[in-house]
Amino acid sequence: RYRGGGGVRGLSLLPSSLLPRGAARLSPLMPTTGVLYKEDNYIIMTTVDKEKYKCILPLIASGNEEEEKDYKGPTPGELLEPLFKQSSCSYRIESYWTYEVCHGKHIRQYHEEKETGQKINIQEYYLGNMMIKNPLSESEGQMTPYYPVEMGNGTPCSLRQNLPRSSTVMYICHPEAKHEILSVAEVTTCEYEVVILTPLLCSHPKYRFRASPVNDIFCQSLPGSPLKPHNLEQLEKQQEMMKMPFRRVKEEEMHSTKEEKFSSIHKPVAVGGHQLLTVGTTHISKLTDDQLIKEFLSGSYCFHGGVGWWKYEFCYGKYVHQYHEDKESGKTSVVVGTWSKEEHIEWSRKNAARTYYLREDGTQSVRMVSHFYGNGDVCDLTDKPRQVTVKLKCKESDSPHAVTIYMLEPHSCQYILGVESPVICKILDTADEYGLLSVPS
Repeated sequence: RYRGGGGVRGLSLLPSSLLPRGAARLSPLMPTTGVLYKEDNYIIMTTVDKEKYKCILPLIASGNEEEEKDYKGPTPGELLEPLFKQSSCSYRIESYWTYEVCHGKHIRQYHEEKETGQKINIQEYYLGNMMIKNPLSESEGQMTPYYPVEMGNGTPCSLRQNLPRSSTVMYICHPEAKHEILSVAEVTTCEYEVVILTPLLCSHPKYRFRASPVNDIFCQSLPGSPLKPHNLEQLEKQQEMMKMPFRRVKEEEMHSTKEEKFSSIHKPVAVGGHQLLTVGTTHISKLTDDQLIKEFLSGSYCFHGGVGWWKYEFCYGKYVHQYHEDKESGKTSVVVGTWSKEEHIEWSRKNAARTYYLREDGTQSVRMVSHFYGNGDVCDLTDKPRQVTVKLKCKESDSPHAVTIYMLEPHSCQYILGVESPVICKILDTADEYGLLSVPS
């Protein structure tokens, strides 16, 4: 929405629900405080009907600069020092490999197999040893800043003339994390990136999560153009007509809801290259374990995650949606993937649907299952339907009903949705050969 001088009224060029994440929203009034605007910082926008509007853009500046300047507390290295001194290690179990990060000491990738006679055969590689004395420069301008630690002198790499493997460990603030390994990626041959979530950095203003800002844009019609584009007026009329029947339903729902089923804290993360993910923790408080498991597996209880423009909804055995809600314009939704048992079974024949870990008594137990959801909305970048692999993983926690959710996009419109919870621990051992879960007997 824009406001111009000379008696020109405000106009709205786009409903805010159609704006991309991190974009500006249109507003009718120029603010007197906050984001800075200058009359000469504008663009001319032309509609398909040749209507022209002058739109003044905000001058974007970081809102955290002053707080960072005033900060006099410990450095990020000092904040992480307890982790390095405690000789603590973090683990991540994948379908074949297990990753071990002993902070400040080494990173190991290994696979164990028990042979006849209980002899254990170990295949292992060190992806890095000891911190290098001159650490990497700290990240600048990231939506989620990270503190990098470089580890070198790993196992020689035969594909690179026996040069030693090396890794960059990227520590990211997450208030409820327990130094988990979020991901391990081989960015180039025998060079790796390891992402660790830790609460230790969260007291430093530079390493807190930064939400994508949404700023106002101000527009005015140019001579010969209507105050508001014709197509926009038609769209707003349609939206008003669509909203009327739903408003009454919403009010009835509000009166009938006697208790809040969950509260959540969600954080956006952007890490390395094009990978975008969302990490969040949800605490479910009002359902018993049996109720929750049954409702979750039937798809009637859905998990939500995300903050900022886009949020995510996962309903087991039904779909994964990406959506944005706006009080004025309603809900905009993108289908990331839909469930088809036949498609998943076909996918599971080529991919690991179940991941195991070895108990102390030598028996195997399911640690994670992966499910394929395909046939989402067509992606503009690839002209193919979106698809997502949902990874359901056991995660021990002091809170028995905590759920950690993250969304990762390793390739354009191909997603990974991670869902980790103690609740999932209770049902993983019901997984069949295709990784499909059922209510425990």
